[in-house]
Amino acid sequence: MTPERPQRADATDAPVETPRDAAATVSRADDPSALSDPGSAPLYAALDLGTNSCRMLIAQPKGSQFVIVDSFSKTVQLGVGLEATGRLSRSSMGRTIQALRICEKKLEKNGVRRMRLVATEACRRARNARDFLRQVRRETGLALEIITPEEEARLAVISCAPLVNASTEQLLVVDIGGGSTELVWIDLSAVAPADRARAIMRLHMGFDAQGEGAVARVVDWISVPLGVATLKDQFIDVDDDAARFALMSWFFEENLASFSPYNAQNPREGFQIIGTSGTVTTVAASFLNLKRYDRTKVDGLQMTSDQIDLVIREYLALGPEGRRTDPRIGRDRHSLIMSGAAILQALMRIWPTDRLSVADRGLREGLLYAQMSADGVLEDGPYT
Repeated sequence: MTPERPQRADATDAPVETPRDAAATVSRADDPSALSDPGSAPLYAALDLGTNSCRMLIAQPKGSQFVIVDSFSKTVQLGVGLEATGRLSRSSMGRTIQALRICEKKLEKNGVRRMRLVATEACRRARNARDFLRQVRRETGLALEIITPEEEARLAVISCAPLVNASTEQLLVVDIGGGSTELVWIDLSAVAPADRARAIMRLHMGFDAQGEGAVARVVDWISVPLGVATLKDQFIDVDDDAARFALMSWFFEENLASFSPYNAQNPREGFQIIGTSGTVTTVAASFLNLKRYDRTKVDGLQMTSDQIDLVIREYLALGPEGRRTDPRIGRDRHSLIMSGAAILQALMRIWPTDRLSVADRGLREGLLYAQMSADGVLEDGPYT
């Protein structure tokens, strides 16, 4: 079991499948009165085609925030079989195109003209990805682009800015995907506490962002080609549930050895981890014992290492069949939750904090903010 080397940069990423439908800084257009002036501002769309899921948000700018007008999320399992063959299968491409047809209809219905439609790890790795994207263009009219791991990580960080504590000097943002896991370590010690979230938002201009005389400095970032689907595939031949979990957790940690903050010896003051992914929000929902997912209770929740370990022990006690029927986990995530939990446990084992900030937001929200910011349609103000 030898995965490809992680991609990195030098210093100078439903019931519980569908929780991430809007950032905490945005509101929902459940009725027309939610919009500041319906029809007066353009609509923007962000689509994220990952290894496991296809997700889209349509939003309208409102002040320094945005309002979600429509959303879509579907498990498509685009990366099934990719680990073994290096190619996207015909059936997975078919499922994905069906989902993208729904997205195209939503875009047309809402009259969206400004959009960014991106594909991530599965399409980065598949030998036939370019042919697949041409097929998508022919059959749906949607032009998807494959983004780099660096951009994926940067956009995930941007979406999490509102959760940055004023006391945070060292920030680690972790985005656990289906095919890869992005980690970004940011030094905020030179930024005034009141300006730290704003400095993070300026990362849409690049990985080192200048802001009012202070710098949000990216110490290091890494994209590990192990996500919930690809890590599961690495150990699919291990029958024992607990042994498979332990092997996955330690294997993921081994793949972080080249990430420079991993080797830091001294505990850091003002350290914060923010986790964004279906895995993180599922664990949080399980801890809260939510039978029906409630984003307002999950987004921004602080969990301790002991609380996370408690949930993981419950998952192990349930076994595969128990997890399949547990309403807190959801039918679309039960087969992937233990590989995601293995990644999460490894992360909490490594760094000097016993708390994780749960983020129900990610790549799509980052894409929306970056587009709106570039167009100058957001008011200048705190992103809170």
